Amino acid sequence: MEEIVIGLLIGLIGGGVTAFVIQNVLLKKKKEQIVREAELEGETIKKDKMLQAKEKFFKLKEEHEESIKEKERRAQSLEDKIKSKEKTLSQKIEEFAKKEKETEKIQADLEGKIQALDIKGHELEKMQQKRVLELSKISGMSEEEAKNHLMEALKDEARTNAMIHIKEITEEAKLNANLEAKKIVVQAIQRVATEQAVENAVSVFNIESDEVKGRIIGREGRNIRALEAATGVEIIVDDTPEAIMLSCFDPVRRELARLALHQLVSDGRIHPARIEEIVAKTKRQLDEEIAETGRRTCIDLGIHGLHPELTRMVGRMKYRSSYGQNLLQHSREVANLCAIMAAELGLNVKLAKRAGLLHDIGKVPDEDPELPHAILGMKMAEKYGEKPEICNAIGAHHDEIEMTTLISPIVQVCDAISGARPGARREVVEAYIKRLKDLEALALSYEGVSSAFAIQAGRELRIMVESDKITDLKADELSFTISQRIQTEMTYPGQVKVTLIREKRSINYAK
Repeated sequence: MEEIVIGLLIGLIGGGVTAFVIQNVLLKKKKEQIVREAELEGETIKKDKMLQAKEKFFKLKEEHEESIKEKERRAQSLEDKIKSKEKTLSQKIEEFAKKEKETEKIQADLEGKIQALDIKGHELEKMQQKRVLELSKISGMSEEEAKNHLMEALKDEARTNAMIHIKEITEEAKLNANLEAKKIVVQAIQRVATEQAVENAVSVFNIESDEVKGRIIGREGRNIRALEAATGVEIIVDDTPEAIMLSCFDPVRRELARLALHQLVSDGRIHPARIEEIVAKTKRQLDEEIAETGRRTCIDLGIHGLHPELTRMVGRMKYRSSYGQNLLQHSREVANLCAIMAAELGLNVKLAKRAGLLHDIGKVPDEDPELPHAILGMKMAEKYGEKPEICNAIGAHHDEIEMTTLISPIVQVCDAISGARPGARREVVEAYIKRLKDLEALALSYEGVSSAFAIQAGRELRIMVESDKITDLKADELSFTISQRIQTEMTYPGQVKVTLIREKRSINYAK
């Protein structure tokens, strides 16, 4: 704006000199203004720099003071630690001085006792020499002979005293060992509380109404006959309301019949063909359940790496009994007892528990060989890769082979503990089951017999034969022969009815 004003003034004035003078005046004023502005700006910058310098100075001063305080704190802490260590060291020095004084006192006492013993030793030696001389004078022996005689007498006396001490120590050790063994056994029994096992030969199948009984029996009894023939279980339909009795000594057969009946009643279609189909399907399901029971048992007991076949056999124990005691409950109890005793004795707990579970595995084979169950179980364990300690414990738990490991007597003792509990076993049931199995085995030994079932508590033997191998005439002869063998070879109460069933089946498929 000023330049425009200057230009106008120059134009108005029109004179060169005047214009020049005016221009110089204006330029001088502008220069002074710029100088003033520069000075003001310089002052402002100077003040800012001074403020920044003061702030930085104060900040450095604070940091320095903080650093000094930190060093003072560390120095004080070190000083406190040094004072504490000095105090502890002075206490230890005092204790050491006291112990040193006590040691010197004990050493002085010992030196005094040693001197006294030396004096006594010299006196004893003089007395012994005097005794030897007196003995030699009295007995007419030489000094050497008297010494030997005295030494022999002392030896005999020392030997007698030693034998007395040894006998006392041995008797005390035996007493303590017996007490300790009883204590371990009692502790093991107390720590394992298992319910008593009772074996039944009858199962009850509950139904919604008595109308179902007629459908289960079927026209002219064909359904119930088909079901009995397929399962080998006697089905008792009587006046008991809303219940059907399943009678059989074999728990597996009873369970098979119960599950099959449940499916048939739920489905509603009950006829012979359907019964055979359901029984076959239920048998497969029961086999799967047996395998699952074995796996669950191993998991519950913490046993790993068991061969699948041994696991399946463990599951089959659920449906077997030993003198009326459920075999799976018995084996689980023995396994837990073995683990407790092994822990008390410092042995391998896992091996002991494994041997306890498998000790009766020979009672549930697929076949029924003539070997004792302990030997059979040992061979099965060897076959499926179990360790020698476990195999020996299984085979030796009835003293049929020599025990070679410490686990073997533990398994034997725990088996006896489990079986000796009040109410655990009933030998009558075992003898009864054995008699029924022998009945079935006798019938199955004949060619052409497809299946045989002992029913009605062993009062009836029902035999199914193959129609293409056994004729009607031969069926009569076979029934008579079996009844005669039962009469001459077996012991049984009352009488046994032998029922032989022969039926012809013709099966074809329309494709």
